[in-house]
Amino acid sequence: MSRVKKGTNALKTRKNILKQTKGYRFGRSTKERQAYEAIVHAGSHAFAHRKDKKSDFRKMWNVRINASVRSLENSKIASYSRLIDALNKKNILINRKMLADLGANHPEVFAKIVETAA
Repeated sequence: MSRVKKGTNALKTRKNILKQTKGYRFGRSTKERQAYEAIVHAGSHAFAHRKDKKSDFRKMWNVRINASVRSLENSKIASYSRLIDALNKKNILINRKMLADLGANHPEVFAKIVETAA
């Protein structure tokens, strides 16, 4: 049987795959099949975790808002859930990211919002 060398397209594909796996350990950075499998798995995890990140941030904002509400003294509203309910009933449209930021960095403004919602 005669020897067959890889064509230019196959070499280009191999080069690009191995370039993407730079820094991976063991055969995943040097062997074409293992490298390709590593790229596929890494891509699927990256996609899923981009979605998870949004959930993680929302959870963090909720915790910060709750801490800020509980730190307020002389307030009728004593928890995160009651604050969100009061804001919805008064039609005060402000997102959780902004509420968390106000609670952490501008407590006097946050207190006014809570007072308005109560």
